[in-house]
Amino acid sequence: MAFKTKKARVMEELGLRAGDLQASTLYRDAWNRLKKNKMAIASFFLLVIIALIAVFAPLIAPYDPYTQDLSRINEPPSSDHWFGTDDVGRDLFSRVVYGTRISMLVGVVCEAICVPIGVILGALAGYFGGWVDAVISRIIEIFASFPTILFAIAVMFILGPGIMNIFIAIGVIGWTGLARMIRGQIMQLKEKEFVEAARASGASNMKIIFRHLIPNCLSTIIVVITLDIPGDIMLESTLSFVGLGVQPPDPSWGSMISEGRKFIRQNVWYSFFPGLAIMLVVLAFNTLGDGVRDALDPKLKNL
Repeated sequence: MAFKTKKARVMEELGLRAGDLQASTLYRDAWNRLKKNKMAIASFFLLVIIALIAVFAPLIAPYDPYTQDLSRINEPPSSDHWFGTDDVGRDLFSRVVYGTRISMLVGVVCEAICVPIGVILGALAGYFGGWVDAVISRIIEIFASFPTILFAIAVMFILGPGIMNIFIAIGVIGWTGLARMIRGQIMQLKEKEFVEAARASGASNMKIIFRHLIPNCLSTIIVVITLDIPGDIMLESTLSFVGLGVQPPDPSWGSMISEGRKFIRQNVWYSFFPGLAIMLVVLAFNTLGDGVRDALDPKLKNL
């Protein structure tokens, strides 16, 4: 009898996290399935390389991306300048390398803003229901009703161009999809036995939400992040392309493509290489996101 009492006390101290034990098995099985997806693993390693390029850009770039050499304007790719030079003689390879920093930073920071907002609001709406759900759902619908690109352009018009304002413009509206997904998942999870057990042990609503329910939504959060980051990068490139994002002379892939439009017939490499960089990053994130989604899908467990 004493053994049972001690076991019950231990289970209470652990928060009766039966769902977490099940989630642990899910993630282990998901990793085993993900390893079999060669495209997803290749995309993962490509993104690791791109992240390292962003971190060690000063060591990788052969030239200062801001240094102008008017004697070498619009040169084609060569052994001296691998991607050629732009209209003021700056090395395009160095600028593409430094542009990696901006694109990766936008993806990470914007998701760091969107994820907490979407997860917390979605969890509160799904768990409490009633008027809390009604209010939060109306807020989600209001923000989701705006076309993302038009809303971002409007915010940039109001706040002005710049990298910090890009974070705000994307972060303000980018959380709605995740909030809806978390809301639906929490509404299902709150009826599970481990939640009832936690409630019976005296756990508060906030403890149940943040210690039991949100951790069991981790797979959804991971998938949404991997699929949303390329959208953030594309949106930043679009804003920079139209002149509302990162401002020259800072190297942004979108602004580099915009600057190269004037020379697209004579110097195609000017826009080609930053465009190729955007394509590779977006493709890698999308492929990895698809692989993670398939790996975490319980329906594929026995395939």
